Amino acid sequence: MGERETLSGQKFLTVTVLNAGITVVELIGGVLSGSLSLLSDAFHNLGDTFSIAIGYFAHRISRRCEDEHNTYGYGRARILAALLNSLLLIVVAIFLVAEAVKRLMQPEHINGDVMITVAVIGLVANLISAVLMHGGSKHNMNAKATYLHLLSDTLSSFGVIFGGLMIAWYISVESWPIVRHAVTILMQGAPKLDYEDIKTDLMKIDGITSVHHIHAWMIDENRIVFSAHVNMRDMKLSEAEMIYHRIERVLTTKYHIFHVTIQAEDVRGKDAELISLNEDTAEKP
Repeated sequence: MGERETLSGQKFLTVTVLNAGITVVELIGGVLSGSLSLLSDAFHNLGDTFSIAIGYFAHRISRRCEDEHNTYGYGRARILAALLNSLLLIVVAIFLVAEAVKRLMQPEHINGDVMITVAVIGLVANLISAVLMHGGSKHNMNAKATYLHLLSDTLSSFGVIFGGLMIAWYISVESWPIVRHAVTILMQGAPKLDYEDIKTDLMKIDGITSVHHIHAWMIDENRIVFSAHVNMRDMKLSEAEMIYHRIERVLTTKYHIFHVTIQAEDVRGKDAELISLNEDTAEKP
C-alpha cells in the first residue's frame, strides 16, 4: 500500500475522543445555560461520534491481512463505512435545511456567556479534528466521509441558519460521489481503464498472439484487480512465466493495477471479444 493510502488509526482515535469530549461539554453547558440549542447540538455531536467511531473501527478492520475467509483482505470495510456515513450526511443535510427554515420562523435567544464559551470550545475542537482528518481524506473515502462530518460541525458553529444552508449544499454535493463510488465498488464495477490500449500494449509483448475476456474490478478505492485470457505460442512453462512478468510490469506500472491474473491459452478463444462472458464465442481447438 502506497504512502498516500496510509492513514494513521491514531488520527481516527484522537478525533473520536475530541468529538466525544465536545458532546460532554455541550451537555453540561446546555444544562447550566438552559440552552436548547446546545443540548440539541450535543445530541447531534453524539451521532457524529458514533459515525467517526464507525470510521475508526472500519479502518482497523481494513488493515487485517488476507486469510481464508477474505483472500483479498478486508479493505472494503472502509467502503461500507464510507457508504453508511455518506448516507447519514445526506440525511443530516436534509435535516439542517428543515431546521434552518424552522429557526427562521422562530428565532432562538442566545443564553449568556456559558453558551458562547461552550460554542467556542466546540468550534476549536471541531476545527482541530477536521485538520487532523483532512490530510488522509484525499485518497481514502472512509476518511473523507469522517472529515465531512467534522467539517459540517465546524461550519455549523459559525451560524445555525447560514451554516446549515451552506452545509446542506456542500455535503450533498460532496457526499453523493462517495455514495456512488462506494456502490460501484461493492457491485464490482469496472475502473476507468482504456482496455483497447491495454490490449495494444500486451500485444507488443513477444509471444502473445491475442488477448480476450478482459475483466477488471475494484477491491476498494485504491486497488484494481485485473484478469485476462492471453493466447500465446506453444512454449515451455518457464518461457511463459517470463511473459507473465512482462504483462504484470506493464499493467502495474502504466495502469496501476494491484493484482493480475492471466489465463494462458494456445488458440482457444483467439477470436473472442475483448470483453465478454460468452464462452460460446471462443474458437474451439
